[in-house]
Amino acid sequence: MNYELIGISVLWLFLYGYLIVASIDFGAGFFAFYARLTKQDHLINRLISRYLSPVWEITNVFFIFFYIGMVGFFPDTAYYYGSALLVPGSIAVILLAIRGSFYAFENYGAKSSIVYLFLYGASGLLIPASLSVALTLSEGGFIVKGQDSVALDYWALFSSPLSWSIVGLAIVSVLFISSAFLTFYASRAEDTGALKLMRSYALFWSTPTIVIALTAFIYLGQHNSRHFQNMMDLWWLLAISVGFFMTAMWLLYNGRRYGLAFICVMLQFFSAFFAYGIGQYPYIIDPYITIQNSATSPAMGLALIIVFVGGLCLLIPSLILVFRLFLFDADYVKGKH
Repeated sequence: MNYELIGISVLWLFLYGYLIVASIDFGAGFFAFYARLTKQDHLINRLISRYLSPVWEITNVFFIFFYIGMVGFFPDTAYYYGSALLVPGSIAVILLAIRGSFYAFENYGAKSSIVYLFLYGASGLLIPASLSVALTLSEGGFIVKGQDSVALDYWALFSSPLSWSIVGLAIVSVLFISSAFLTFYASRAEDTGALKLMRSYALFWSTPTIVIALTAFIYLGQHNSRHFQNMMDLWWLLAISVGFFMTAMWLLYNGRRYGLAFICVMLQFFSAFFAYGIGQYPYIIDPYITIQNSATSPAMGLALIIVFVGGLCLLIPSLILVFRLFLFDADYVKGKH
């Protein structure tokens, strides 16, 4: 049995789960701030608050599972990423702390504050931007390895168009995924004003998402031809992703089946995300770490697989239960309790 391949597949599923759930959360915070700024908060902020209240504390569970699993399955990643991501990772942790703190201040404080909402919304875009650096580093050329140390080449990172395109893609993807979900959520709440506004946001952010994704793909070909060619060999997965994107856009544009439209958005990112991950095989960090040479022992790998598959089997039903009891409860979604 190929424990390494099963392990990385399970971890990639956790990371995809975090991509979707966190994107909805992060984007909702930004839209709440933007609505307050443009005097449209009366349309959507109560809807957003009803979504965030039950789920904001559990968003990072997927990321925690992924982080622990990555270090457990592939211990060498702790050394490389721990050194190279010291600054970007610390920024992300600080932003996560700020986000959680100011969410509590904004929602449970004695007085609402535009400053708290700004910090909450801005951190929702800066967190995915800082975390996306890990994907950039995995492409190679940004980590400098000495005899006894590993360092990040900041000049190469900040001067790389690939780096900035991945950051841009992370931000617009958050806004697109979140607006697509909130459109569906507004339709379930039968909130016409919120539905109209969120639908316009979803349609607007769809274009930058596909344009920046194509831009990042082009820059990937210039930076890492091996990864680019592997993804080209998976053209059918990319074609499926585009097909789901076009279906979602057709449904949103025609104002129908918003739930199906969001499922298409999820499947769009699922196809593209796994095409990216499979194309990177066998490297985790090019050229230093491969899946085979950095994996833990078979006994530990099997134990971790059992634990993480079990965790996935517990986590998904738990999320479904939360969604059914709160988010999609007929009275709750309409703000009746």
